[in-house]
Amino acid sequence: MPFDHQQPPLVFGEALFDCFPDGAEVLGGAPFNVAWHLAAFGLNPVFLSRVGEDALGERIDAAMREQGMTTLGLQRDPVHPTGTVQVSLSNGEPSYEIVPDCAYDHIDAAALPPLPEQALLYHGSLALRQADSADALRALCGRIAPAVFLDVNLREPWWRKEQLVELLEAATWVKLNADELSLLAPDGQAEAGDDIETRARRVLERYALEAVFATLGAEGACAVGADGTLSRIAPAGDIEVVDAVGAGDGFASVLILGLMRRWPLPQTLERAQAFASAIVGQRGATVRDAAFYQPFLADWGLAGA
Repeated sequence: MPFDHQQPPLVFGEALFDCFPDGAEVLGGAPFNVAWHLAAFGLNPVFLSRVGEDALGERIDAAMREQGMTTLGLQRDPVHPTGTVQVSLSNGEPSYEIVPDCAYDHIDAAALPPLPEQALLYHGSLALRQADSADALRALCGRIAPAVFLDVNLREPWWRKEQLVELLEAATWVKLNADELSLLAPDGQAEAGDDIETRARRVLERYALEAVFATLGAEGACAVGADGTLSRIAPAGDIEVVDAVGAGDGFASVLILGLMRRWPLPQTLERAQAFASAIVGQRGATVRDAAFYQPFLADWGLAGA
């Protein structure tokens, strides 16, 4: 689906705090992380979410303002708390205990601000686990007809295959990992002998997508485009891993940047992998130091853009 490249990207979904075993609380939530990076890249995203009228909600509001992000789409909930996730780490790999019934589960369609039509809209799947936010997204898409970047984020028990199929059918681009790619194959499971690219192509064709992006952990990532473009990228071998929280979100943010800037698919994939490799060297998914982004902006020809 064509979209207006001049409009700021829209990002819909959860804002929360990742709570680590050592007591650290780090801003997180895949959509929030993506919006944060897009703001650092100079795209002025509009983040559409809901936080509680509590101290954590105030911290999210303040952090967005410090980052230069608009809070136009940040709703406040007097009943439900700001989202939290308990993160456990094993050899740098995260596992998550996601607290249910948080403010981001109750995004109010009636409280969404006026938004441009035919913009690029990013959303995940976690924030759609309850009817309020799912209905808000449905109403939003019906009102502005966006081109949709779906970031599949399957967290047990917070997803249903039927809902994911509906989301895939409405998407323009999809990002997922290898396990999710197998689960969402058109026949319900990957066929024996299928490689990653074959599975990605089957998903792309079944849902008439413009591209499928698959993250492969230590093996890197691959992408399949509707024009037949097939790209694969492996990470460098000397990456320092502090934790992998938010690596996929950093990857997605550069994919969106590439779509907005009309970069070729192989170049977009390479740049997304490079940025994700840098994110795993940080604690948590959001980086407040603007200097972290400067080498990427310079390399990509975006410094001062």
